[in-house]
Amino acid sequence: MRILIVEDSDAVSKILKHLIIQELAYEVDVAPDYQSAIELLKTNKYFVVVADLNLPDAPNGEIVRAVLTEHQTPCIVLTGNLDSAQRKNLLKLGIVDYILKENRFSYQYVVKLIARLNRNRDVKVLVADDSVVSRKFVRALLEQHLFQVLEANDGAEALQVLEKEQGIQLLITDYNMPNIDGFELILRVRENFSREDLAIIGLSNDNNESLSARFIKNGANDFLQKPFVHEEFHCRVLNTLDSLDMIRRLWEKANKDYLTKAFTRRYFFGQYNRDVKDAKEPSVYSVALLDIDFFKKVNDTYGHDVGDEVLIEFAKRLNQAFGQHFTVARFGGEEFVVAFKGLDAEKSWTLIDKFRQQSYATMINTEAGPLEVSFSGGVAAIDACEGIDSALKHADELLYQAKQAGRNQVKVT
Repeated sequence: MRILIVEDSDAVSKILKHLIIQELAYEVDVAPDYQSAIELLKTNKYFVVVADLNLPDAPNGEIVRAVLTEHQTPCIVLTGNLDSAQRKNLLKLGIVDYILKENRFSYQYVVKLIARLNRNRDVKVLVADDSVVSRKFVRALLEQHLFQVLEANDGAEALQVLEKEQGIQLLITDYNMPNIDGFELILRVRENFSREDLAIIGLSNDNNESLSARFIKNGANDFLQKPFVHEEFHCRVLNTLDSLDMIRRLWEKANKDYLTKAFTRRYFFGQYNRDVKDAKEPSVYSVALLDIDFFKKVNDTYGHDVGDEVLIEFAKRLNQAFGQHFTVARFGGEEFVVAFKGLDAEKSWTLIDKFRQQSYATMINTEAGPLEVSFSGGVAAIDACEGIDSALKHADELLYQAKQAGRNQVKVT
């Protein structure tokens, strides 16, 4: 990732360059004037340009117009002062944002904004509004911040898009829409999407003072009154997504193992209980309990850092093989479990044993060099009457038999 800073103040450019490299590890070029910046823009492709509004050879913001119109590159504007007319002109041009050069926090905000822009490229936003003009305006604002934008002309179409399109993280919905209005849309969306899955911002040009409270009580994360200024819209969107990121990080800390990123034992049991509760009728279910062979020897011979590398790689392989359709969890130490919802013990054993052969045939690269690592396992079906604890106990007994029989094998009954 490459960033261009256009700034005639050596002190400011050094601070910005240092912060961007230190916190984001991006490549940074610096141009002290308009002409130098244009030459760099001709020969390099930049992710974003951070430009001073008043340069020695271009005092009237010419660099901003060149970056946006001639090079179609996102632009963040730095300035010592900004009057109302300048602000309106910059916003019409389509800048990402403007930042006043007041203190160190201003430069840290620039770095935070660049990082957010990079993340935005993977964020899908759905805009639901029956007004084409309003919808296109919101879309243009979002695209300035590099979001992937989808549109729906009412609540009913929005529900169809959410069902069809995977990975939408933010829904921005108007209140007054035909068929399904904003309130009903949010209520229906919240039946299937939690606040950890999808954030919602409500919009309305209605002057009813209770609208914002009603939106939020119905499940929206935030509300914005039309007409709104560009800065407020961007701040609300970015703050909402930052909160969503924070909620997800907290969820991951609570539900994923800190080392291997596999699910925790606690999550495993919770997911099983949810599966049973949501099932309309008793479903086929089986579990595989796996244990890395001679793992203590790896730690004793090569050290715990190498042991950690083995655990991380083993969990990664398990997730790649089974994580998309089944639940993979670390039970503790070198022991892992895979829950096969919808498969009986024999089918689960077939999958696990094939994985065992493939994994054993592929060495694990570590600081101590490539290591040959095997595992033993036991696979047991879950009886609807006896439950998960009984199945895990049975799988553990089978795992012990596999160890006793020479390791590097999986037992099933």
